[in-house]
Amino acid sequence: MAFTELTFDSALADRIAWEKAGDARPIFVTEEGAEISPSAFEKMVAANAAWLASRGVGDGDRVAIWLSNKIEWMTLLFACARLGAIAAAVNTRYRTADLHHILKSSGARMLIFEGRNEYTDFYKLISELEFTDLPELQTLVCLDHKGAALPPIHGMPIDSFVMDDSLPAPTAAGTPDSPILLFTTSGTTSAPKLVVHIQRAVAIHANNCATALGFDKAGARLLAVMPFCGVFGLSPTLAAIAGGAPVYLNTRFDIDLLIRTAKAHAITHLFGSDEMYQQIWRTDRSALDHARICGFASFTPGMEEKLRQMATSGVPLVGLYGASELHAILSTQSLSLPIEQRLQGGGEFAGATEIRVRNTETGALCAVNEVGVLEFRAPTNFIGYFRNAEATKKAIDDEGYFHSSDVGFLREDGSFVYMARNGDFLRLSGFLTDPKEIEEVIEREAAVEKCQVVGIEHGGKTRPVAFVIAAEGASPPDGEEIIRNAAAVLAHYKVPLAVIALDAFPTTESANGLKIQKTKLRDLAIRHCRENLPAS
Repeated sequence: MAFTELTFDSALADRIAWEKAGDARPIFVTEEGAEISPSAFEKMVAANAAWLASRGVGDGDRVAIWLSNKIEWMTLLFACARLGAIAAAVNTRYRTADLHHILKSSGARMLIFEGRNEYTDFYKLISELEFTDLPELQTLVCLDHKGAALPPIHGMPIDSFVMDDSLPAPTAAGTPDSPILLFTTSGTTSAPKLVVHIQRAVAIHANNCATALGFDKAGARLLAVMPFCGVFGLSPTLAAIAGGAPVYLNTRFDIDLLIRTAKAHAITHLFGSDEMYQQIWRTDRSALDHARICGFASFTPGMEEKLRQMATSGVPLVGLYGASELHAILSTQSLSLPIEQRLQGGGEFAGATEIRVRNTETGALCAVNEVGVLEFRAPTNFIGYFRNAEATKKAIDDEGYFHSSDVGFLREDGSFVYMARNGDFLRLSGFLTDPKEIEEVIEREAAVEKCQVVGIEHGGKTRPVAFVIAAEGASPPDGEEIIRNAAAVLAHYKVPLAVIALDAFPTTESANGLKIQKTKLRDLAIRHCRENLPAS
């Protein structure tokens, strides 16, 4: 098992030892098909560490990495770990405001970025930063720039990133207790906080997942399509390294590239969103012929029936659970479960994790099958929010449990079911209600493609309001007819107060994909009902 000494260096040492013993598996395979052996990867890491040290990066310094899933992302991560530095992961889809927030919150000494890609001009976005508000930022580094010097940005020179193996090897300062990663929380309702993980926690989780998910089995291969800047992309990658499974890199999400890679290399492990799997299924069903596990998170409303059809056809789809504070693939549902249960979020933990469910109204712990807010304790949990003691105290109690904002329940077998974010659940007429119960009924309407339900205060009670997107080619949804049809099958308190048609739901970028902004929907619902409905 890799990460034997619970550091990133130990993981590399183990893989190199396997290589010397005759294990020919690469550690990474690039988008162009180049195989990178463990020893070749070690040379890259050593050169990166020496280069970072030559620029003054050392123990405790933060290095912001604003890159797609390139091999350099991983070599820089391992190099930071060797130096005892901390990698601050930045989503490549972020724009200036988000970038500024992360740089300021992390106190990053260095920002390493791509020059530009087909989506983003990173140089331009950096030029829009307010540098006077970033006193700790000392160095800008352009990964793709190898030629003539780029013009400075507001007086700050642009350095070139070069793998120079002639530089002296720096002193290795990283230990199991060294912080290594800063991840942003999703930030859908407030500014993102920075989650701190130490090498020990990351290593233990990688080892746990390597065994639990079969990354250590013969022929295992991971396709890394989710961004490394989030736990959903990084956790499976590190688990594959721990288990010895080659990691195939896709630097961008392109369905045709994904399918070509999956088919050409008989990919066995894949993790992504529900919509990603639906795109694969629509384009080429044979792409998943070699799959052993297809872990997914539910980001897209109305996908349940399509996923059910895929699972029934033999695709090894399983729901899972994770969070920036806890890592991704913390748990997955068992393939042996009936399909309906298998496709729920949650599941069995990959390692030694304790869970309890709390009734937020009474404060009492919930019994089996009773819905409440999930709390977790494990040696792999984050250690806190960077430079935010107040938020850390609110999130981690005196017993070491992380209080999530997620709702779910325990099963009798010890596994659990994740249902939704706590803020997404509605308490209607005293009953804790999953909005999906209402959404699924409304999505049966021929005129409706997708539905989202939020709760607002109206007439002294919490009432549901439905937002709908019209089905392609259908007439505009008739809100009054939808309400009448819902009243025929739903309890009275679940019947929407209003139905509002939109062209698209408001979304925000996260490292794991687009997330629907329920706060904006609530604001729209409040304004609509205030202007169009009587108070009671």
